[in-house]
Amino acid sequence: MSYAPFKQLTDAAVRPELSRLALGLGVVVALTFGLGQAIMAVARLLLGPDRFDALLGAMQRGDTAIGVYALLLGAGAMGLAVLLAARLVHGRAARSLLGPLPLALRQFARVVVALAALQAVIFLAPPWSMAMDMLPAMAPGRWVALLPLTLLALGVQTGSEELLFRGYLQSQLGARIAAPAVWLVVPSGLFALGHWAPGIYGENAVFVVFWAFLFGLAAADLTARSGTLGPALALHLLNNLSAVAIAAPQGPMTGLALYVLPLDVADAGAVRAALPVDLGVLGLSWLAARLALRV
Repeated sequence: MSYAPFKQLTDAAVRPELSRLALGLGVVVALTFGLGQAIMAVARLLLGPDRFDALLGAMQRGDTAIGVYALLLGAGAMGLAVLLAARLVHGRAARSLLGPLPLALRQFARVVVALAALQAVIFLAPPWSMAMDMLPAMAPGRWVALLPLTLLALGVQTGSEELLFRGYLQSQLGARIAAPAVWLVVPSGLFALGHWAPGIYGENAVFVVFWAFLFGLAAADLTARSGTLGPALALHLLNNLSAVAIAAPQGPMTGLALYVLPLDVADAGAVRAALPVDLGVLGLSWLAARLALRV
């Protein structure tokens, strides 16, 4: 295992004191909340009370395209907060969170191609029986027409999370602490805790957090091996594209899905049965990304 390329990100992480990192995370939280409230206030002003309340309902249900778009694009407040915190607290430019941009773009493209091929194989020859019972959701023509906006919204959401957990937190920890166990596990643990939602997943919430932790480890490992945020962005984008826009489980995020899986996210037995498959797909995706990058 070689994490030498990670120096491209850690060398850019100036002012790496842990006290500054704690301050930076506090700034991220405060700015994310403030920007989110400002966006909501502007939306209410522009839409009026009735249409604004309807939008909030659509966001809570996630069963319409507009509701899911609002949720995904709203995550951009966190991404902007990360960029501002990195500049204000550490004096870091936005590009320093990505790594060398030409290399990041090339790595992103290579991993996207590899994972798209893998997901096509999985979709055409699925290893689980529920795939035969997928229910049509959005009309194919409308789905294709909305795909550019869907990719943009997913890019904003996944990009914001990757900027925070891998681009900012992991690189700042790596600049201060040499032990990979710290800068791999801590960001992944916080990323996983961000997926804790017992109100949605019920007793399955712990399994969702466990999966998210392993996903975070895979993304953190790819970031360290490649020295840029490109591979982690590709992994995250393709994962969410599959789970949100191609075949979504029954639950509060079906508004952009082409198909809906016969899997209720609150059904403990069904989720436990599907977890090994999900973990297997994650492992194959991580391996495919490594093979594409030759790292």
